[in-house]
Amino acid sequence: MKLNTLFVAAVLASTTLSSCVFDTASENQLKYTHTTLVDGDAYAFFRSVGAIAPYEVDYAKHVGTVGNAQAKDAASKVSQFFTEMLPQMDSLATKFHVDFPILGQEKYATEADHAAHSVTTATDSTADSTAVAATAPAPVMHTAPSHAAYTDEAYLHHVQHQVGLVKEQLRRLSRNTNKELRDFAQSKTEAVAQLFTAVGGKEDAHAHH
Repeated sequence: MKLNTLFVAAVLASTTLSSCVFDTASENQLKYTHTTLVDGDAYAFFRSVGAIAPYEVDYAKHVGTVGNAQAKDAASKVSQFFTEMLPQMDSLATKFHVDFPILGQEKYATEADHAAHSVTTATDSTADSTAVAATAPAPVMHTAPSHAAYTDEAYLHHVQHQVGLVKEQLRRLSRNTNKELRDFAQSKTEAVAQLFTAVGGKEDAHAHH
């Protein structure tokens, strides 16, 4: 009886240890090799939409303070759509071992923000030129479009293009072999189509950009 008890305990301990080792190995695989559990199309979706979404949310905040009624309405709808989708993408990325948020992604900045960032960067670079930090790449500060002064027309054209790109990425993901990712994309199909129309997009118009 005592031998049987010891045998069962040893099996349980071995199973637990194997499980812990497997979990640790899986975590290390993502950390050091960045191996994911998604295919190329799904990875492209996370990289592309994962960079677009936070950028457009920040851009929309600025438009909300300077845009006309049409631009503000478009910005509000864009911000709501991406704000709701980002945490869902984050959960899926975590589950399927995709690095998220996207490292080094562009950050929207006004002309004033961009100027302040440039001054800060120049000041920091003179502090200690011999110090080298092993850190992730800093986000790119980008004023859309092309550092030009804001106009409502430029914003609407920009956001039509960006929402069109996301719409296409979701269309591709809706055919993915991963059922959970496919269901996620399909649940966004109607919403992104409505958003595309609401910001002035025409069917297939984004294909001409």
